[in-house]
Amino acid sequence: MGPSDPSNSSTRWHNRDLASGGTGFRITDITKLLGVQITLIAAYSLIILLGLVGNSLVIYMIVKYKNMRTVTNYFIANLALADLMVDSLCLPFTLVYTLLDEWKFGAVMCHLVPYSQALSVHVSTLTLTVIALERHRCIVFHLGQRVSVQTSFVVIALTWLVAAILAGPLAIFREYRYEEIPSINLRIAVCSEKWPHGNNRDGTIYSLSMLLLQYVLPLGIISYAYVRIWIKLKNHVSPCSRSDSHYRRRKTTKMLVMVVVVFGVCWLPFHVFQLASDLDLIMKFEEYKLLYTVFHVIAMCSTFANPLLYGWMNKNYRNGFLMFFRCEHKPEAIHLECSMRTRLNTFQTVTLNGSHKWGASNGQPPTAV
Repeated sequence: MGPSDPSNSSTRWHNRDLASGGTGFRITDITKLLGVQITLIAAYSLIILLGLVGNSLVIYMIVKYKNMRTVTNYFIANLALADLMVDSLCLPFTLVYTLLDEWKFGAVMCHLVPYSQALSVHVSTLTLTVIALERHRCIVFHLGQRVSVQTSFVVIALTWLVAAILAGPLAIFREYRYEEIPSINLRIAVCSEKWPHGNNRDGTIYSLSMLLLQYVLPLGIISYAYVRIWIKLKNHVSPCSRSDSHYRRRKTTKMLVMVVVVFGVCWLPFHVFQLASDLDLIMKFEEYKLLYTVFHVIAMCSTFANPLLYGWMNKNYRNGFLMFFRCEHKPEAIHLECSMRTRLNTFQTVTLNGSHKWGASNGQPPTAV
């Protein structure tokens, strides 16, 4: 089973039910209880709503305000786009499939939904890795020349290409079919994986490979990069050690570290559960489907957590969010954090020219992230 495949919980439950005579899930499936279904509907609906609103706001701010169009923010927008894909193309279908125990959306969506979720998760992990390596390059090695905007777009395109290749098997090796349950005279539509050799061995190999490439390896690289960044910033000693630029770098790094921590914590239970499921260690539990759904909900919380972190830990995003909800649409009303050097240059420009304009920033205070 792929590590980001939301549909196989119901599929495996059906397979187990067929093997046991066709009545098991009607008796023991806790997700059929009304209270559990209401809770799941509320949880998924809240995640979808917060994810759509929060990530749309992040992209809106970066597109609207020129000050926010930096390389780091472009990568953050890429994260938001991947989360939007999950909220719109995956979660509604996953919820319906979980509640109805039947795939109601046809063969095309059977291939598209698992592929979209795997694609978005790969994009997220690759983008988080790129951000960590880019900041590591600038801060640890003191490279003043940052990645250009054009290069950042190329990198973003490559993340989507690599993610599309890695997620490809979940779209290719898939089957939409009908299952018969003679004991209760029921015929249901099922969306499941179908590997070339007709067994789960290939699926298990793919799942373990993706666990390594999608979770373990990226988090290892990211952790190493941020530990080195943290040590560098902590030991930074100079006459300007308390400068606004150094303080801003530390705050931005803290925010990005929290984004990675939240991503890792949210997805850890789901990945562990998937691994145990692939090794057939937990299929005997009657609560298998409920546990799968709970861990999937926890993992999906990462799709709306990032905008909350930006609003809490980053003044630029916080000001933009407040402006939006207050219906203040003037670009010059957003007060972005500026480096000390930028402020000094601005002051010199004002003093020399006798003007109160912001230099070449088109009426907006410049910023550097």
